[in-house]
Amino acid sequence: MTTTQEEPTEQDLKALAEQAGRELEDASALEILQWAARTFGRRFCVTSSMEDAVVAHLASRALPGVDVVFLDTGYHFPETIGTRDAVEAVMDVNVITLTPRQTVAEQDAEFGPELHDRDPDLCCRLRKVRPLEEGLAGYRAWATGLRRDESPTRADTPVVGWDDRRRKVKISPIARWSQADVDAYVAEHGVLTNPLLMDGYASVGCAPCTRRVLEGEDARAGRWAGRAKTECGLHG
Repeated sequence: MTTTQEEPTEQDLKALAEQAGRELEDASALEILQWAARTFGRRFCVTSSMEDAVVAHLASRALPGVDVVFLDTGYHFPETIGTRDAVEAVMDVNVITLTPRQTVAEQDAEFGPELHDRDPDLCCRLRKVRPLEEGLAGYRAWATGLRRDESPTRADTPVVGWDDRRRKVKISPIARWSQADVDAYVAEHGVLTNPLLMDGYASVGCAPCTRRVLEGEDARAGRWAGRAKTECGLHG
């Protein structure tokens, strides 16, 4: 990016993302986030499902006070809300909670109760995808906790790439990490994690659509179990 005050064009940002993806492939997660902090400053944020606070913790080392965006869908486990509150209380981050346009009750009134069972894609779109698109409007880049080992749909996740839907740079600093890497970082730095991870849940989403995983299943198997759906739409 240029050092002038001119806004970078979409073409500039896309080219930057593609170049950084190549150059930072072998960089550490912290180095990737330090690059993001230098490049985007406060126009950069982290998104977190509050499954754990690993990426938020890493980002706070690169950019103290970094914005951490959390989607409160209205369907979260109490443990997830508690993790968000704890992260806000003890870490050097600025937690921003996004909510859908409609409460759960308002959505039920319009679409009928338990939309997540009848049309989970629409429910995710209303309660996750749309709020995030609106919440990211002021940023040029956002970071996620996606890892390549989580599922086949995430196997090609770049450490830095272009989010074509939102027209922003998308950063996945721990894309190359394994679960063992995550566990080691949590242990070394005392990072907050969702208590449900100690209760058989390998991936934590909305309560109606999340179950414990069985032995031998991948980390995403407990999400929308029994359906072909494996992603909420935020990442594809």
